[in-house]
Amino acid sequence: MSDRAPTSPVSRERSREIKRLSVILAARQARLLSRVDLAEMTGLPAATVTALVRELIAEGYLIERGPGAPTTGRPREMLEFNPRAELVAAVSLEPPRISCEIADSEGAIIAHRTARFGGDVVETVCTFVLDLVGDNLPSLRGVAIAVPGVSTNGAVRLAPSVGLVEAWPIGESVQQRLGVPVVVDNDVNLMAAGECVAGAGADVANLLLIHVADGIGAGLVLDGKVRRGASGAAGEVGFMPVDAAPARSYSGVGEFEARWSVNAITERLVALHPGRRPESPVRELIQLAATSKPAREYLDEVLDAWARLILSCVCVIDPGMVLLSGAAAELDDAALEQIQSLLAAKTPAPTEVRRATLGDQAVLHGAISYALSAAVPLPSLP
Repeated sequence: MSDRAPTSPVSRERSREIKRLSVILAARQARLLSRVDLAEMTGLPAATVTALVRELIAEGYLIERGPGAPTTGRPREMLEFNPRAELVAAVSLEPPRISCEIADSEGAIIAHRTARFGGDVVETVCTFVLDLVGDNLPSLRGVAIAVPGVSTNGAVRLAPSVGLVEAWPIGESVQQRLGVPVVVDNDVNLMAAGECVAGAGADVANLLLIHVADGIGAGLVLDGKVRRGASGAAGEVGFMPVDAAPARSYSGVGEFEARWSVNAITERLVALHPGRRPESPVRELIQLAATSKPAREYLDEVLDAWARLILSCVCVIDPGMVLLSGAAAELDDAALEQIQSLLAAKTPAPTEVRRATLGDQAVLHGAISYALSAAVPLPSLP
C-alpha cells in the first residue's frame, strides 16, 4: 500500500490551470506555432498539449492555419493565437465626460466611446463597459480605470471632480459587478505609462510627467515602472505649499494647483482681457503676452512657478526627462525654452523638457497597458 497522499481535486485543478495559462502565454508570445513548438516552449508532455490545444481552439484562443513551411519529415500543423479571444476595457473618468476603449490582447482598439459623465461612478463605469463590449463580454479579461484622484488598492480619494474626497472602493465594486480583474490608478500615472508605451517617453526608462488641467499632478516612471508611493499619493504635486506657512484647510484641492492650474490662469486671463472665457487659456495667454506687458509679466510668473515645481521634483528623483502634458503642452517653443533655461541654471543633473505627444489618448494607452497586465497573470505554483 502506498504512503503517498492522494492529490486533492483542488490541487489537480490548479495544476491544470497553470498548464493552460502556460500554453496561452506561449501562443501569445509566438503568435504562430505548432503543437511541437508549444510542447518545447512549455515543457509539457505532447499529450497534455494536444488536449489543451483542442480546448483552446474550441474557446477561440487558437486558430488552425494548416501546414507550415516544409521541414524535414511531415509538415507541422500551425496554430495562430487569436488576439481577440482576450479583450480589455480602458476607462477614463475625465469630468464632465467619460471615455472607454475596448482593445484586444495586442492593444488594438476595436471600440471607442465618449459620453457625458454623471451619476454614480460604479454604475456609470459598469454600464459603459457592458454596453461597449456587447456580445463580446465572455472575452473580457480585465478593466483599468483612470481617476483624477489618489487610488490605493482600488479605493479612490481626493477626487472632488467625481464626487470622491474620502476613500471609496471603486475597483472592488466594479470587479464584483463585471467578474474580471480591475485596476484603478490616478489618471496622470496612466498618462505617464501611456507616453512610455507610445508617446514622447518611448525611448527612456525614467521620466516625470507634469499634467496641468483643472488640477496639477505628476506621474513618475523610474526604471520603466510607474511609482505610486506608500499610499498611492506619489505625484500629488498640486498639494505642494505655495507660501512659507501653508494653509491648514482641507478641500481636496491643493495650494499649488489652486494658484497655477488652468482654472486660475483662466480667471487671471479674463481679468487681463475682459470678455469671453478662453477655451485654451495657456495658448491665449501666450498670444496676449506678445502685445500686453501685464500679460507678459503674468506669463513669466506662470512659467517660473511651473519651473520651480519641476525643480523641486527633479532635485529629489532625478528623472532625466520631464514631459509637459495637458495645458502645459500648449506652450510654444519660446516658453518651453524659458522653462528649460530656468531648470538648467539650478538643477543638479541634466534634465530635458519635452511636450507630451499623445494628448487625451495618453491615459487610454496607459489604461490598456494596465488592463492587459492585470488580465493575464503569469502562472505560478500554489
